[in-house]
Amino acid sequence: MMPAVKIGLELELEIVSITYGGAGLARHEGCVVFVPFTIPGEKVRARITRVRRGWAQAKLVAVTTPSPDRVEPPCPWFTRCGGCAYQHIAYPRQLAIKSAQVEEALRRIGKFAAPPVEPALPSPLDYGYRNRITVHIEPPDIGFRGTDPRQVVDLNRCLLADDAVNAALTRLRAKRYWRPGPATLRANPEARGFRQVNDGAAEILAAVVVGMAGSGEVLVDAYCGSGFFAKKLRASFTRVIGLDWDEQSIHAAGQDAEAHEDYRRGDTVELLPAALGRAATTVVLLDPPAQGLDPGVIDTLLGARPARVVYVSCDPATLARDLSRLATGYQLLRAAPVDMFPQTASIETACLLAASAN
Repeated sequence: MMPAVKIGLELELEIVSITYGGAGLARHEGCVVFVPFTIPGEKVRARITRVRRGWAQAKLVAVTTPSPDRVEPPCPWFTRCGGCAYQHIAYPRQLAIKSAQVEEALRRIGKFAAPPVEPALPSPLDYGYRNRITVHIEPPDIGFRGTDPRQVVDLNRCLLADDAVNAALTRLRAKRYWRPGPATLRANPEARGFRQVNDGAAEILAAVVVGMAGSGEVLVDAYCGSGFFAKKLRASFTRVIGLDWDEQSIHAAGQDAEAHEDYRRGDTVELLPAALGRAATTVVLLDPPAQGLDPGVIDTLLGARPARVVYVSCDPATLARDLSRLATGYQLLRAAPVDMFPQTASIETACLLAASAN
């Protein structure tokens, strides 16, 4: 049987959804086709660029029936630069897409029949919000990896970055000598340790986390960074214990620590058992990297059964996987997406879990 698609073939397609990562999804004769820079409901013409068993990738050639949510991208490098995926979509629709993607991940990967996903909370700024960027220097170019990751897209300004970061980019470009490789540009060059890239959205996320964590005797802030969440919760707990592997972050967290705050450096999987204490009075806050939780952390939580767990994630797939494992001992009460990264495919989600009675 001849394959339904082949490289170079142009197809008329209808986009039915947006997958996590930003590509539109269409179907053609049993084959799933991914088309970037499209919107659900649009009819498009696309050229196949890659074929695999059961699916294919395509390049958008033309939008024949545009969505009412399609807008003109303000960035001249959009579609070539690999940083943004959604500049062509009106911001309210971006939020709806991200909520739907979290719900889809929890249903499909997490096996939750009716996940309690709330509408995504918007960022105060949908452009100019980043307090740092990392550019790649490959003389004579300075910029970001492109949609073709073999290339660096040379640019003199990033519309997602704030004015101070773009000023740092201008200064970098003015130097006579460039050291090849990555360079991180910060609004505050003195800032060290982990910090959310979007200050305004970070405050919204913090308010959600504070509401979920509530108050109690002990808060264990795993993957605490420099204590962003712990500092906002310390007045609500008798004791606060922060865990992180990064020495600079732990040092920063300890700089203004109060007497009841204790920040410990090391791997969470090793430090968590001793930190939990009396589980019935303990709240655990988890904010792991994108790869999610070490299985040993999940085993520790299921064994000790702290009263509440608040899980902050930047990856819906690993979040859904971990929540599925925790579901044997916990009930998922809330899933609240917060748009930390407008115009991009990234999603930040805070989830509240309560120990179940069984």
